[in-house]
Amino acid sequence: MPIEDDGRIRDLLSSAATIAVVGASPKPYRDSNSIADFLIRQGYEVYPVNPAYTETNGRTCYPNLASIPRPIDIVDVFRRPDAVDEIVDQAIAVHAKAVWLQLGATNEAAAARAERAGLAVVMERCISVEYRRLLA
Repeated sequence: MPIEDDGRIRDLLSSAATIAVVGASPKPYRDSNSIADFLIRQGYEVYPVNPAYTETNGRTCYPNLASIPRPIDIVDVFRRPDAVDEIVDQAIAVHAKAVWLQLGATNEAAAARAERAGLAVVMERCISVEYRRLLA
């Protein structure tokens, strides 16, 4: 069952150091861009992930989770629900600690698979809204 408890979400955000933003975009009007920028300003080490780009937010953009050179605490997903299955498989393979499915990225079957593999799952919440609400 996805995390819904404020205390557990606060703990997840407080303990995380690295966040992979899947679906990252260099376009300033995209939510993935502004939220990645917000997370960088909060002190997280952010790794943009999108095979269509080589850089975004002044950082190297990686083609997939396996190419990120550090362990990943949170995989923050800005993709359609039908793309979430593959992202969860990658998150499990790289031993990420959590998968955060942004608003509109809900995929119940993929979330259940991530949980069975031991990953924390947050679904249908915006990571920047929750950060501001719980930690700011």
